[in-house]
Amino acid sequence: MSTSGLQWFKSSYSSGPEPGDCVEVATTPHAIHIRDSKSLAPTNTPHLILAPTTWNSFVTHLSAS
Repeated sequence: MSTSGLQWFKSSYSSGPEPGDCVEVATTPHAIHIRDSKSLAPTNTPHLILAPTTWNSFVTHLSAS
């Protein structure tokens, strides 16, 4: 799947001013896309695709920790 049309964003918890210092996320109605922002060519970077329910469980688990 091409990621060129996705709107990627970084967490407000990203550390430091460096542009490649976190994970980026893009959402669609049926999938959550996750990539490492350290890549020099992010549109060609392999990324994970999760179901929204899986992403929600992950975020819930993190917030409980």
